[in-house]
Amino acid sequence: MKNVIEQYIRKEMFPHIWCPGCGNGIVLGALIRAIHSLGWEKDEIAMVSGIGCSSRITGYVDFNTMNTTHGRALPFATGIKMSNPNLKVIAVMGDGDCAAIGGNHFIHAARRNIDITAIIINNMIYGMTGGQYSPMTPTGKFGSTAPYGNIDQNFDISALAASAGASYVARSSIYNVNQGIRFIKKALNKKGFSVVEILSDCPISYGRMNKLRTPVKMMEWIKSISVPKKTWEKLSVEEKKDKIPMGEFLDICIPEYTEKYKEICAIAQQGGENE
Repeated sequence: MKNVIEQYIRKEMFPHIWCPGCGNGIVLGALIRAIHSLGWEKDEIAMVSGIGCSSRITGYVDFNTMNTTHGRALPFATGIKMSNPNLKVIAVMGDGDCAAIGGNHFIHAARRNIDITAIIINNMIYGMTGGQYSPMTPTGKFGSTAPYGNIDQNFDISALAASAGASYVARSSIYNVNQGIRFIKKALNKKGFSVVEILSDCPISYGRMNKLRTPVKMMEWIKSISVPKKTWEKLSVEEKKDKIPMGEFLDICIPEYTEKYKEICAIAQQGGENE
């Protein structure tokens, strides 16, 4: 059988631009395998990204794709979904792209519960532009703009998505690929705003500044801080420090935005009034 990955990539765009050991390739492979297992046609899919290392994924896959401006993947994805609700719309974002300049868009996409799957590759740093700390850089860790340690509290983007109104929220890591594929597949199949956060490595920008100088060292660190959700819930406050829960955090069925919008349009076209 033809290699699964080769069926979905644009070979003319390779070799890729990612650094050796970068986790983006692992996430790309997981995403492709999840899509393949669902049996979707390429033309059914629209994949959107913003700016950043992870955002290059849209250039490598043979779907309907759009590489947009920094932090704006979700507004573009929203426009695509509103204009053609039949498309399977996926937004791929990095932690800075999603949670900083794109933070407001993320909150409101979740609040609307629009049928888009958000894949957030969280490597805890701005890897492409020099290693600046991001909203998801752990407190106390180092970046080029935090040479003495980050004093900000970092976002729990999965908790934010759940509280803002999403239908499905899960977190995995590049260490646990099969779990990630499972979560992505479930998110893609979910009607409503679905979020999968993937904890990833950046051995060049994050790793070198935080004494994790090789991809293996950073992978081992990700493994060491990852705790299954059920185990994490039983830990004390002190034990939870420097640990990150992995698993599914939300899976509910609530009205989806494009369907409600279609109903409103039908009422308006019939000359209906608000009673």
